Amino acid sequence: MDSLSTIGENHGMTRYELHHANCFEWLKDQPANSFHGVCTDPPFGIVEFLPHEMAKMRSGRGGVWRLPPTIGGSKRDPLPRFTTLSDKEREHVQVYFRELGEALHPVLVPGAHILLAGTPMLQHLVQMGFAEAGFEVRGAIMRLYRGFRGGDRPKLAEAEFPEVCVTPRGNYEPWMLFRKPIGERTVAENLRRWGTGALRRIAVDQPLPDIIQSGKTPQIEESVFNHPTMKPQHLLRILARSLLPTGEGRILEPFAGSGSTIAACEAIGYDSVGIEVDDEYFTALEPNIAALSALYPTFKGQRLELDPQSDQLSNKRQQRSQRGIQSALL
Repeated sequence: MDSLSTIGENHGMTRYELHHANCFEWLKDQPANSFHGVCTDPPFGIVEFLPHEMAKMRSGRGGVWRLPPTIGGSKRDPLPRFTTLSDKEREHVQVYFRELGEALHPVLVPGAHILLAGTPMLQHLVQMGFAEAGFEVRGAIMRLYRGFRGGDRPKLAEAEFPEVCVTPRGNYEPWMLFRKPIGERTVAENLRRWGTGALRRIAVDQPLPDIIQSGKTPQIEESVFNHPTMKPQHLLRILARSLLPTGEGRILEPFAGSGSTIAACEAIGYDSVGIEVDDEYFTALEPNIAALSALYPTFKGQRLELDPQSDQLSNKRQQRSQRGIQSALL
C-alpha cells in the first residue's frame, strides 16, 4: 500500500516526505538509526480510527465518537469515548503501544526522544507499553487548556444531583515523553555523535518547561481542514523544535492525520516524514501542510507565546495561501 506522495520544499531548504501506508508495515522496511525524534498524536482507543468508526463520525452518527451538542451556536469537535473501552480493549492499548515502541525503536538513533499526545485515562497503559519496548519514561509535558472532557453530572440524573460531577473537567493534555537509551557514556558524547539525548531549550537562558499554556486550536487553523483532534501550531512548533537539541536531524510523524505536525516542522525548518493510512486524510495532507505552515511566519517555537503582530501578518498570508490552493483545485 505504501506510496510516496510528495517531497515538499520549504524555501528551497528543507524537505518533507509523505507516505500513504500503515506505519507498522512501513517501519519494518526502514534502515536503522533513520530518525532523531518522533512527535505524534496517535489513536488511543484503538477502535476510534477504524474505517467503520471513521465512517460513523463523518456521517454524524457517532459510534465510539461522542458528538457534543452545539453550545451558543458553537459547534464542538467529536471526542472519542474512552470510557466505552472494555477491559480487553484497555489491555490491547498497552499491547498496541508496546508494539508501536518496538516498531519505532530500531529506526531511532540512540538518545532520540518521542513526544506523544495522550489522555489521562490511558496514560499509564501507554507508558507501560513503551517501557516494555525498551524506552525510558521521561515524564510528560502538560498542555494546559480548557477542554470539554469530563465534568458532567450523572447521566439521566442531572437534576437529582446538581452539585455532582462524575469526573473532573479536563484542563490539561499530557504529552508523554520517552527516550531511547543513549548509546554513549554521557549525554554530551551522545550529542556529539548522534545529535540527540537531550531536548532543545526555548532560549539559551530558558529551559523547555513541562507545562505549556496552549488554548483551543484557533479557528484559522481549523478552517484549513476538518479533523477531530487537530492540535494548535503554537503548541506543535514548541514541541517539535524541542526534539532536535542541536537543530539538526529528522522528525517522524507516524500518524500524520491533518498534517499539522509536518506543517510545524516545515515552519521551523526541520526535515520530517509523515505516514498516514486513511485515504481522505492522506489526500488532503499536501494542501493542509502548505496552509498551516504559512501561518505565524515569525513564530518557530522559539518562545512560549505568539506575537500578536506576527499573527496579523500570518492572517494575510493564510488568506493568500487559501486563495492559491482553491485556484489550483479549480
